[in-house]
Amino acid sequence: MNYFAHARHYLDDPYFVAGTAVPDWLSVVNRRMRARSKLAAPHTTDENPQVAAIAKGIMQHHHDDEWFHQTRAFAELSMHFTKEIRDRLPNDDGFRPSFLGHILVELLLDATLIEDDPEVLDRYYAVMDSLDPYVVNQTVNRMATRETGMLAFFIPRFSAARFLYDYAEDGKLLFRLNGVMRRVRLPALPENLAELFPEARRLVRQRSAELLVGETT
Repeated sequence: MNYFAHARHYLDDPYFVAGTAVPDWLSVVNRRMRARSKLAAPHTTDENPQVAAIAKGIMQHHHDDEWFHQTRAFAELSMHFTKEIRDRLPNDDGFRPSFLGHILVELLLDATLIEDDPEVLDRYYAVMDSLDPYVVNQTVNRMATRETGMLAFFIPRFSAARFLYDYAEDGKLLFRLNGVMRRVRLPALPENLAELFPEARRLVRQRSAELLVGETT
């Protein structure tokens, strides 16, 4: 699951929403730093409600990912997209097609959910803007495998970029995917790969209920 799918049911609890994003934020600011459920669990009863909420959000993220990646729809769609991408990148027999097949399902599920209720994305970013990034950073340092000072600087930039809105347009989605490629040090994607996206969107929408079958709110 991606940012919006993880968070959309919890927008009345801003620091829980922050917690659902923490594992993915850390993959950007420090790829060796992990916020695992077993490290977050002792903090779910902290007397500070913001700390407890962040811990619960981290655990929710991992719970969601566990069932989501085991769904038949995710396995079949990611495999199908991997094959389609590999066919369009014939000289690429490495990791990139399978990595893209995986994340394309997640990003297009966010796009589907946002299209169905775009005002909820506005609320999501209002929640992000309301956070105290230093509180989030200090809290995460208490329940992660390492410490960082970068998260407090990253969170406002994440919110200001508003990149989840870009998932609705094929060209902008490709631009965002190439940002991911740069971050993980994989080659950039050609413009013609966007030709795959309309059909990929249709397939993800068609199976969106199956992709979300494990949700509990």
